[in-house]
Amino acid sequence: MSIEQPVPGQGVDRRCRVEGEHLPARPGWLCRNCGHPWPCAQAKGTLLVEYEGSGVGLSLYLAACLHTAIDDLRHLNGADAGGCSGLFDRFMGWIRCRAGARRQAATGFPPLSEERVS
Repeated sequence: MSIEQPVPGQGVDRRCRVEGEHLPARPGWLCRNCGHPWPCAQAKGTLLVEYEGSGVGLSLYLAACLHTAIDDLRHLNGADAGGCSGLFDRFMGWIRCRAGARRQAATGFPPLSEERVS
């Protein structure tokens, strides 16, 4: 269950590009600037800066985007939309990794393991 990875720049209408900004183009949820699945690497960096100090705010924003993307992609092509777990990893999975790395850098302690979090 995975979403087909598009070729960067394909399927993104040039009219919806915003120079320098990596924003999602709905309903396919590709980056308007580079054509990669959104959030692309540049969008993640921008979001981390915008939500610095507010991990909860970032998580809530991306969770709302995730739910909208699930709906959009299901209506776009339900058979090929892939599983929700792939979308969850795409939208939410990278936040935990970044937070763990920041925690380790700030405290010197390793990121919490799955067993300790549960």
